[in-house]
Amino acid sequence: MKNKYSALSLIKNAFTNNKNWKPAIKNAEPKKSYDAIIVGGGGHGLATAFYLAKNHGIKNIAVVEKGWIGGGNTARNTTIVRSNYLWTEASLLYEKSLKLWEGLSREINFNVMFSQRGVYNLGHTLQDMRDIERRVSANRLNGIDAEVVNAEQIKKEIPYINTSSSARYPILGASLQKRAGVARHDAVAWGFARAASDLGVDIIQQCEVTDIIKSNNQIHGIETSKGRIESNKVGLVVAGHASVLAAMANLRLPLESHPLQAYVSEPLKPVLDTVVMSNAVHGYISQSDKGELVIGAGIDPYIGYGQKGSFCTIEHCMQAIMELFPYFSRVRMLRQWGGIVDVSPDACPIISKTPINGLYLNCGWGTGGFKATPGSGWVFAHTLANDEPHQLNAPFSLERFSTGALIDEHGAAAVAH
Repeated sequence: MKNKYSALSLIKNAFTNNKNWKPAIKNAEPKKSYDAIIVGGGGHGLATAFYLAKNHGIKNIAVVEKGWIGGGNTARNTTIVRSNYLWTEASLLYEKSLKLWEGLSREINFNVMFSQRGVYNLGHTLQDMRDIERRVSANRLNGIDAEVVNAEQIKKEIPYINTSSSARYPILGASLQKRAGVARHDAVAWGFARAASDLGVDIIQQCEVTDIIKSNNQIHGIETSKGRIESNKVGLVVAGHASVLAAMANLRLPLESHPLQAYVSEPLKPVLDTVVMSNAVHGYISQSDKGELVIGAGIDPYIGYGQKGSFCTIEHCMQAIMELFPYFSRVRMLRQWGGIVDVSPDACPIISKTPINGLYLNCGWGTGGFKATPGSGWVFAHTLANDEPHQLNAPFSLERFSTGALIDEHGAAAVAH
């Protein structure tokens, strides 16, 4: 198939001063009705629309976004991608996503800059190392790459890390997933948006949902700032605000919304070619292609929807990173941001039908949402298309919080990941 975004096309548009350059996505206005409506134009929502159109042939779809594409949590994270979770249900879902990541740039014809540079999860105590060995063994049983490395191996691969035995939190070892890494967050949103738009999906920006229309326990559509849009299928994919939208349908969710902060440093020459995470010191770090150190913290302890966060959390994170990398103590912070994460009681998502016919949920990802983007969209599209979950997301039903079939990933979710 001819690639309409080829190098020749780029050169041609450059010489014409981009006068003939077509928008990457169509700026659609809402039609009266659709076969399905996806509320939320972040990575998960756009991926859902893309896979609904590509895998299931449902192309009369609207993606409704309150703001603009790439303006929410998709661009407010630290872009870590991994699948080394503890429990089989979670690890298989994230592994599906990781496999999709490995071919995603080709599938959506957009470079998402996925870099498989490996992820180290550090252990600082004997109990940490026991937990790491247990998780690595569980990963291997599920066919997921993982290994245990000692402090000497870590120091050899990451020369600037502090492995001194006199450190406040001495490094005893780590788990390592070599296939894990990072990706370009906004490229994921742009790529899925363009690919979905090319398949006929209407992407409607600056369109706020004000109400969910239902009667006799059946969804009939949504009310928005651009008028009523009808559909018998509505998927809520609004990270951080799922409870607010679900309440419009009189559905109460077992979620808490917290700010999650991160920051980047001034650009440096290449010093860190992997990802380092630590539960104990509550910090994680990688280096972007622009040279910035990308650093993240744990969630703020309070509940709220503010995207600034509290400075004490960032201060604690800075202390943690300096504990691991004393060399970075004089590096200046360039900018800081916060996203809103919705956290479930077992630190796992809800990808599920609801008691209301035609209403579906994709939420509760906590701090693990970005890494799951393609896999989340893939299984959620299956759920909407078939009105039944895929076997990968069946365990993540809303009903598990009443039946007690929880999937407790608080440990493997790490410092909010």
